[in-house]
Amino acid sequence: MKILFKKFYERDTAEVAKDLLGKILVRKINSRVLTGKIVETEAYYGKEDPASRAYLGRPKYCVELLQDKPGKALIYMVHGNWLFNVVAHEKGKAGAVLIRAIEPLSGIEIMKKNRKVEEIFDLTNGPGKLTKALKITKKFNGIFVFNKSSPIFVVDGEKNVKVASSHRIGVTKDLKKKLRFFIKGNKFVSR
Repeated sequence: MKILFKKFYERDTAEVAKDLLGKILVRKINSRVLTGKIVETEAYYGKEDPASRAYLGRPKYCVELLQDKPGKALIYMVHGNWLFNVVAHEKGKAGAVLIRAIEPLSGIEIMKKNRKVEEIFDLTNGPGKLTKALKITKKFNGIFVFNKSSPIFVVDGEKNVKVASSHRIGVTKDLKKKLRFFIKGNKFVSR
């Protein structure tokens, strides 16, 4: 599997969000490897985006990471759940892609144990669910996801997936363009 290099993330945030669909999220826990196909994402921009952490300017570390080097992990808490994002933007801009859902591929029994869930379709079909299943917390903030020695990285996966879009979920103010992307018909997309 070919790792996605830094250049992949140095583009418009929404384009990266679409192109991450079908790619494989890899999580190494000691000698174990957990993987899942990315099936749902959302793009968030900088201060001009009312749903972005940068809009209100807090928490400060989120704002700093949104503007930092593309390809870094950005993890913050919402409603008691860690949410995993990858910083992605053009030079001089800000942005990150929220990974909303994955289709579990390997390490499924470990994911079930981490989540205390047996139903596979309920295992990683939401941003808080997938971070619990993969044991992702804020301690991974700032790691590069294009480095195979990282505990979390992204590799190439399925090509030519059928992409659908909608407005982002759970935001009170949104931009006019649709910034939630998902693989059409995939059973692991959040409900």
